[in-house]
Amino acid sequence: MIIPFYKFHGTGNDFVIIDNRSAKFEDDGKIVSYLCDRRFGIGADGLILLNTSTGFDFEMVYYNSDGNVGTMCGNGGRCIVALAHRLGIIDTRAKFKATDGAHIAVIKDISKLDIVVNLKMKDVSHFEDQGDHFIIDTGSPHYVKFVHNLALLDVYNEGKTIRHSSKFITNGINVNFVEVQNENIFVRTFERGVENETLSCGTGIIASVLAHSIKNKIKRSPFPVRTLGGNLNIYFKRGRSNFYDIWIEGPAVLVYKGQIRY
Repeated sequence: MIIPFYKFHGTGNDFVIIDNRSAKFEDDGKIVSYLCDRRFGIGADGLILLNTSTGFDFEMVYYNSDGNVGTMCGNGGRCIVALAHRLGIIDTRAKFKATDGAHIAVIKDISKLDIVVNLKMKDVSHFEDQGDHFIIDTGSPHYVKFVHNLALLDVYNEGKTIRHSSKFITNGINVNFVEVQNENIFVRTFERGVENETLSCGTGIIASVLAHSIKNKIKRSPFPVRTLGGNLNIYFKRGRSNFYDIWIEGPAVLVYKGQIRY
């Protein structure tokens, strides 16, 4: 079987994206994990299918690199919007369906390879302040902990320990470590499903900004975030017990396109 694909990244969070409007791709976790394998396949943090969906420009189906269907991915959402634009499915605005419901996106800037996408995420009303950490669901579940000297932290082992603790072992959780740096925050994330640190995590960055807002009473928007893979902006509004009008803005980069035999 020959599989055409596109390789994208959003601030280093990379994805194999397949135009599946013909519905020919098999929903097979083994194929997904093979395509995401960095030694034997293409290599990616996750795989995304661009499907048709009545009432929407397209549907986004996201798989973690372990082959399992994942929850919402903010960086992946921006990348699939960029691909939809390149395929002529959309112009500069999109409405698409994802696992957590409908999303809209706006393309703000276009260059030869990079497209800046502003993606609206779901409202957030459920969050827990556990004292030394926060639990926040931003389309995917996140554990957020504020630390010092984040550049030196062993994110892999610290994150793996939390993710595989008795509380989270069954359903898993993404673990974000956050350092406040002057006017922005620096975030590093251990992602479930990838089971490793990724260079950036869109829903994790949003969770980190919202936790920072709760902890330090920050309302400034847009709020800049630094990751190992690059910089993003988070826009949000805060109500009495919720956050709404949440957007993630950043580049979606086409790395290459090709075909692979499976």
